Order: sequence, then C-alpha cells, then structure tokens
Amino acid sequence: MTPVTTFPGQRVALFGLGGSGLATARALIAGGAQVVAWDDGAEGVAKAQGEGIPTADLRGEDWSGFAALILAPGVPLTHPEPHWTVRLAREAGIAIIGDIELFCRERRARAPGAPFVAITGTNGKSTTTALIAHVLRQAGRDVQMGGNIGTAILSLEPPDPARVHVIEMSSFQIDLTPTLDPGVGVLMNITPDHLDRHGTMEQYAGIKERLIQGADLAVVGIDDAPSRAIADRRGERLVRVHVGSGPAPAEGLSVSEGIVRDASGEDLADVNGIGSLRGAHNWQNAAVAVAVARSLGLAPEAIRAGLASFPGLPHRMEEVGRRGSVLFVNDSKATNADSTEKALTAFRDIHWILGGKAKDGGIFPLVPYFERVAHAYLIGAASDAFAATLEGAVPFTRCGTLDVAVEKAAENAAASGAPEPVVLLSPACASYDQFRNFEVRGDRFRELVKALL
Repeated sequence: MTPVTTFPGQRVALFGLGGSGLATARALIAGGAQVVAWDDGAEGVAKAQGEGIPTADLRGEDWSGFAALILAPGVPLTHPEPHWTVRLAREAGIAIIGDIELFCRERRARAPGAPFVAITGTNGKSTTTALIAHVLRQAGRDVQMGGNIGTAILSLEPPDPARVHVIEMSSFQIDLTPTLDPGVGVLMNITPDHLDRHGTMEQYAGIKERLIQGADLAVVGIDDAPSRAIADRRGERLVRVHVGSGPAPAEGLSVSEGIVRDASGEDLADVNGIGSLRGAHNWQNAAVAVAVARSLGLAPEAIRAGLASFPGLPHRMEEVGRRGSVLFVNDSKATNADSTEKALTAFRDIHWILGGKAKDGGIFPLVPYFERVAHAYLIGAASDAFAATLEGAVPFTRCGTLDVAVEKAAENAAASGAPEPVVLLSPACASYDQFRNFEVRGDRFRELVKALL
C-alpha cells in the first residue's frame, strides 16, 4: 500500500467503492485523513462498512468541511452530465481528484523524481504497460504495475528512487489527475472512443494530451493525426515512434517488418517470431517499450531478452492452443472495430467470431480486411447489422451464441485445407448483451477451446 499522507487530519469525501475506491479509502485512512465514503450501490457501501471505513450518504453532509472529493474514474465528471457529488463539490469550491492524483502528490512529497512511467492511448495501452513492466522486471528492476490495467495504484508499494511504477491510465483517470507529472509519459494513439463521456473528439484528445504535457520525457506514436499534432506541440524531450517503411523520425524510432530501428538506422530489436507480439500494432507496442527501457538505462541485450520472453496478456490476441493446423486466438478485448483491425491484419485464413453490443460505425471500417476472412460466425445483438455489412463479401453463419460459433468455426477451419487456419474471437463489440464483461467472454472462449483440445 501507498499511504496518502497529504491530507493529515482533514475530512475527505470519497465516492465510488469498487476496488480502486476501497484501496483509496484504506490509503487515505493509513495516512491520517478523515474519510467519509459513499456509493450509489449498497454492495460497495456494505464492503466499506465491513472493513471499518466510515460511510455516510454524502447528500446529507456539510461539504464546506471537506478538503477534497476523491472520485472513482467510472463516475461521470462532465458527460453526459456531472454526477451529483461533482455538483456538490463544485458548489463547495473543493478539488475533485482521483487516486492517481493522490499518488502523484505522495510521490512529490515522499520521493521526488522516483521513476514513474504513465501510458495512455485508445488502443494498445494495456499490452504496452505489461510489456514495459516485463522488460524492466526481466532486467532485475523493482517494478510496480497498476492503474487501469487492474491493480489500484494506491495498492502498490510507495514511490522510491529504486522502484519503477508503470501505470496504465484511461482518459477518465487523466481527467481526475490535474498535476500529473510522470518521468516518462507515453501516448500510443488516439481514435474516437468514450465520446459519451467526453463530448467531442477534441475534448477526448485534449485529455490524452495532458499526460504528455506534464511528463519529463514523452514517447508518442505518430501514426494518427491527433497524436502527430500532440507530438508537434510537445516539440522537445520527445521520442516519436513510427510504424511503417521509411527512416525513423529524428530523435525517434521506426519499426518496419518487425524490426525496430533508431534514426541512425541501427537495428535495436527484432520481434519477428515472438507470438505474443504478432502484428503491426504489437510492433508499435514493442518500439514504445524499447524507447522507455532505453530512457531508463537498460542495455540493448536486456531489452531484447525481455521482448523475447513476454508472455502476452489474456484476451489480447492470446494464443489459446492448436488442434492440428488450426490456431485458436482469444481477442475478446477487441470491443471496437479499431481493435479488431489489429487482429485481422495479423492473420490470414480467418474463421472470425464476432458480435455483441455494437459500437458506432459497426464493422464497416473493416471492409478492406474482409479478404483475409474465410468465414464469419455471428453472435449476439449485432448479428443483423453485421450480416448486412458482410453480405456478398464474406460467407457468414448466424450462430447466436459463442458455444455454437466455436463449434462451427473449429469444424470449418479443420476442413478448410489452409496451411494455418485461425479461429479468431475478435468481436468488435462490447460484451454486455450476453456477458458481464470482455474478460468473462474471453474466459468462456478459452473454456470452449480447451474442451475441443
């Protein structure tokens, strides 16, 4: 745990009692704050009370006595409308912040300059966070990994000059971290997402940019226009990362055909043959990890060894197993077309399982990759809409549920005669019509495949 010592003896309102909220309450209490916690759900309140965390309905409290409102990142700050706690905090004129802001304040108070890497982006940030942490650990560094990737930041060990914090940050978390100041700030990419929570693409990109603005060193993927503009505004103390042919940008890295090179043309890493880093999107992830590891003083051979031993993340192009020549891949994390595009570009002879609760645009952006798909298997609420897009371009079967889709895809892939057919779960959809979240969906796919194997 990282005790939060920056509110000693002060009353602090805390709203949102999920995992990160409970961790934040513990850390504040351990640091001497007087916490008053609440949640709109009875389960969270009961958990807090079971731990002895003081609770009260914040609608009945005197907000003039609070030093700050600590808000969980899942609670609306601005759109579609501010949560009721946000309105009360603004009326009282107190700060509205999140757990990563508390960490940043604690870092400045406890160990200024302690290594802190913050990673954001619309896609790829979880894999890149895990990859950076893995490379550093393999080189013998003391690494604490958390944030949006799963472990609440205040559950981690405290900042220390000999310890590296590698933290994934969503736009929601950045929005609640006004003094964000990582040693290394990473921006992977920006494509439309979460506009229901941020209003416009410009506001969404502006929130992402704040992570770069406060960083000592910025590492920015420059292959989309919003990120490229952010890099141009940053100007100095910057590593630009480009995926594609041509030389590396000045003071940057490029990656083409799996080879990471610097601006002088020197080969720094080769990710070809690393199954967990398959595809051009993972080439970007690898190049960013190389840039961050170099900035933290790792030797080239240590970086290459870390890349080669990276096991990958569950539900992100996870190779579940093989039956004969058929490869089964769990990409349940692909909840939008942009994420699924990465998987479709990484394979051929694809037996594609897709569907669920569709997002804006559906799968129309994926039409250029349909020639890689041997057959599509539709599940969930998006089946009719996706069938209309696939009609005449890709053979498809309406399967309804995941178990039916896996059975039919495995059977057809085995009979296809292709050298390495791939049964790919990459839904391009949220899971909420049939599964609680993408992890549950991916776990179910893995169970079904293992039963076949």
